[in-house]
Amino acid sequence: MNAPVTLSSAIEPIPEAHTIPLDQLDVSDPRLLEQNIWPEYFKRLRDESPIHYLPDSPFGAYWSITRFEDIKFVDSNWKLFSSEPVIVIGDRPEEMALDMFIAMDPPKHDQQRKAVQSVVAPANLAQMEDLIRQRVGSILDGLPIGETFNWVEHVSVELTSQMLATLFGFPLEERHKLIYWSDMATAVPEMTGGICDPEERMNAMGDCARRFSELWHQRAAERADGLPPGFDLIHLLQSNEDTKDLIERPKEFLGNLILLIVGGNDTTRNSISGGVHALNQFPAEYDKLRNNHDLIPNMVSEIIRWQTPLAHMRRVATEDVDMHGHTIRKGDKVVMWYLSGNRDERVIDQADQFLIDRANARQHLAFGFGIHRCMGNRLAEMQLRILWEEIMQRFHWIEVVGEPSYVRSNFVKGFTSLPVRIHPK
Repeated sequence: MNAPVTLSSAIEPIPEAHTIPLDQLDVSDPRLLEQNIWPEYFKRLRDESPIHYLPDSPFGAYWSITRFEDIKFVDSNWKLFSSEPVIVIGDRPEEMALDMFIAMDPPKHDQQRKAVQSVVAPANLAQMEDLIRQRVGSILDGLPIGETFNWVEHVSVELTSQMLATLFGFPLEERHKLIYWSDMATAVPEMTGGICDPEERMNAMGDCARRFSELWHQRAAERADGLPPGFDLIHLLQSNEDTKDLIERPKEFLGNLILLIVGGNDTTRNSISGGVHALNQFPAEYDKLRNNHDLIPNMVSEIIRWQTPLAHMRRVATEDVDMHGHTIRKGDKVVMWYLSGNRDERVIDQADQFLIDRANARQHLAFGFGIHRCMGNRLAEMQLRILWEEIMQRFHWIEVVGEPSYVRSNFVKGFTSLPVRIHPK
């Protein structure tokens, strides 16, 4: 068993990538994302050691897979690379030993995913579009003009929390609990290098389980009274033969709820912030957007590639596997670094450039491949598309007026603050 991970919350300097011996290069250090210095580390691995083994780290020994095609190979071969027991680099503490379908292999994975897949079916997405547009408009119209404010708090979190509440049939007035529970679940030091108090995390997970248990029984009572079933995730779980008794399996119940909350939170929330930041880093692209709003759908894919909101996914080799002359042994931990694959110059032309008219912009790794490809990818894209359509109707420029701050994690690639000022049309 690995020793507990203890990491300071202070900003600590990290050596430049080229100064570290290659066999000691540890890209699991959560400070790389927190200080936004990760690109040079992963470029070195892509160029010099794309199948890289590190025998010792705070998260144990692991292989890093950093090139696009190699990541796609691992992600597409679940029989060789298992998702069980967890999909983040670190091993889970006992109190976080939850079961969720993203960390399962077929057939159980397929059964549980199928139970909730229809919430993001095309017909349901079409019905959600007007609601999303209404909520986006309300949020944007309430923003302060001529003042500096935190875009993450006022827009990214606000829109994401409202949509999560809708997907779960969760009381809108309690929506920020969903964001809090998601943050607590992904900040486990032993698993992602985040920072959170173990007691606070346990209390948060207990509160989440209790609240959703109440919601589950409330939905069941409504069905018993003859009310028509809705299309929220709780109704869908209760309507499926494989998950209708999920409440009787507490670890699976809480695990799958946390999975769906995190999946609905981090991808959209951090892409909403990442898009504003990227357009400010590349002002010529902002000019392209002002001149041609039809570029928005393509830009959405480029934002998601550029941001890559979840930096990695972990697998475990089920047998010895040879990759480019390296033998990955059965039982070895294999980490696919999506954020690196999405900057792989071998597959993506000018990968370090943010280009809103990029050809084949949907060719990215941020949603994964194979059986675990992100279930809500179309919903995330739709939210971002509508957001930017409404932004461009109202504002000439969302100006970033200070340095952003980033999440301390090796899993969530996100923002904690992004100071902006709005310039209306």
